[in-house]
Amino acid sequence: MIAIRDDRDRNAFAALFDHFAPRLKGFIIRSGAPAHQAEEIVQDVMLTIWRKAAMFDPHRAQVSAWIYQIARNRQIDIARKENRPMPEELRQEPGSEPDASQILGLEQEAGQLKQALSRLKPEQREMIEKAYLGELTHMEISAQTGLPLGTIKSRIRLGLQRLRHELKDLDQ
Repeated sequence: MIAIRDDRDRNAFAALFDHFAPRLKGFIIRSGAPAHQAEEIVQDVMLTIWRKAAMFDPHRAQVSAWIYQIARNRQIDIARKENRPMPEELRQEPGSEPDASQILGLEQEAGQLKQALSRLKPEQREMIEKAYLGELTHMEISAQTGLPLGTIKSRIRLGLQRLRHELKDLDQ
């Protein structure tokens, strides 16, 4: 790992890949992921190891602990992304077509939501759009924007509170 970190040694990375890839796949499958998803996670983890090799510190963790932690975090990110609640409109029975009044009601609600979003502070609106419309995890938003994770979470929380307040009459 030191050769990868310090010299970007491709041969050392190939050896690390050959050693850890099958072990990571087994670890991920044993924790409940299907084989195809485990393969994707392993590829993503190995790519992350290559990209973030400079962050490895042998005084803080062993190589295996560092790699397995990356794998575990990636698996949690994917599980969270897959378990997002589905909006009620999308849960309707196939074949049950909405009538004109339902379509009009949804369009009006969408318009009110757009107006409420436009009244948010720009930084709150941006975070909410990335999280809910862009379907990014908080960590992905943090990596994309360079902002601390706590800042991302605070902006989303405050923006959602404001949206709830703005849209409270919609529930009635």
